[in-house]
Amino acid sequence: MTEISTETIDVAIIGGGFAGIGAAIRLKQQGISDFVIFERGTAIGGTWRDNTYPGAACDIPSRLYSYSFAPNPNWSHTYSGSNEILGYIESMASELELHSHFRFGHNISGIEFDETAGLWDITIEGRTDTVRARAVVLASGPLANASFPAIPGLENYQGHKIHSARWDHDYDFTGKKVAVVGTGASAVQIIPELVAKAASVKVFQRTPGWVLPRVNRRTNSLTKQLYRRVPAAENLARRAWFYGHESVALGVVWNTPLTRVVELVGRAQLHRQVKDPWLRRQLTPDFRAGCKRLLMTDDYYPALQAENCKLISWPIARLSERGIRTAEGIEHQADCIVFATGFDVSKTGTPIPITGRHGRVLAEEWQRGAYAFKSIAVSGYPNLFLTFGPNSGPGHNSALVYMEAQIDYLVSGIKTILDQDLRMLDVRRDRQDRYNAGMQRRLTATTWNSGCSSWYLTEDGFNATMYPGFATQYVNQLRTVDLDDYNVVPAAARTPRIAAVS
Repeated sequence: MTEISTETIDVAIIGGGFAGIGAAIRLKQQGISDFVIFERGTAIGGTWRDNTYPGAACDIPSRLYSYSFAPNPNWSHTYSGSNEILGYIESMASELELHSHFRFGHNISGIEFDETAGLWDITIEGRTDTVRARAVVLASGPLANASFPAIPGLENYQGHKIHSARWDHDYDFTGKKVAVVGTGASAVQIIPELVAKAASVKVFQRTPGWVLPRVNRRTNSLTKQLYRRVPAAENLARRAWFYGHESVALGVVWNTPLTRVVELVGRAQLHRQVKDPWLRRQLTPDFRAGCKRLLMTDDYYPALQAENCKLISWPIARLSERGIRTAEGIEHQADCIVFATGFDVSKTGTPIPITGRHGRVLAEEWQRGAYAFKSIAVSGYPNLFLTFGPNSGPGHNSALVYMEAQIDYLVSGIKTILDQDLRMLDVRRDRQDRYNAGMQRRLTATTWNSGCSSWYLTEDGFNATMYPGFATQYVNQLRTVDLDDYNVVPAAARTPRIAAVS
């Protein structure tokens, strides 16, 4: 009979993208080296490894879309493309010698907490050996899973289908009739690239978004040299970008007079770039700026007005064998359909099955909307830490600022578990409930909850995605791990010294 081997480690990190690598770096800097990064793919990079569509780039300035503890003085432009961002991620892993900690091709199929041992049992798809970890960092990210949308007739379509997050670089668009479904952040980057190659491009829009200008300047060699020689100068530039974006919160997180200013900028961009009154009307949002994600681009509106491009605002009824049929009964034939429809963001479930204390299943508890204590910990699931968890989404600033604060907090929590030899560090239910009640109360005053339909909300309007405040507020709440917020159970204890939370 084959004996199943079991390995025990201090920390399991699930996901090898920005969050997983950031957590690994901070763990090493705290002297914690017994960790493994489980990555289902064959390379590092997460979202930026997967999103290689034409025109892929970040709409947050590079100086801010990076970790403060791993500055990069060599960014080529104000806003970087996906290849350069992936290169930054790879350089961090190389410089900190993280590659020996990676296990590629390891798709985690579930984790279950053993309360007696104080360990997480980790199962890996297609493998019989198991891994046990004292702490788990769920760093798979909100933009890890993508699938085609549930449009009737999807399987009947006989042409070529491409999802923006799984780009087919072998397909030649030259001379092809192309349909693009979606007009969000990825679509506005893809469409200008397709218009430059394809014979025709039809863009199927459900709702228009607020489009703001994005001035992408090349960074000159003298600036790079200054940042390399004087790191404080680069840090000053980063802080300037940070506080500039913080001020934007007053116009997009809440509905204020500054919201009108943001909308004026958007309307000015629309009037400057789009001359046809009917097309302008089709591209004018009917919701407040900030309610949906703002789109940063200078190229989208000109591409829509190219001779080989047409905007279709009729709703899609179904796909046919040859293309897309819209609600008024017209069939739009296409050789290829590009689905720029975003990701399967987990607002009501979990990316993998997670079983906590007393057999509790997190996906069941999150059926009506995800929640956590400070976005990071969930009561009943000890020693488990989330990155980019519920209500940690920024509407105005860099996701990396939020993520860095989360990483520092969870590393502090893990160090506490290891240094104090704890069996369980389990957030108290009352602290969690109080935090989330306040979170939902504050969200009622934000633009995200002002009535528009967006991926931020569940079908019944619960906002499990966004943080209703400034990035400064979010960061400050994660400065320290207050053990009064937790049930602390030493490893030697047979029974908890604080009653278990039901």
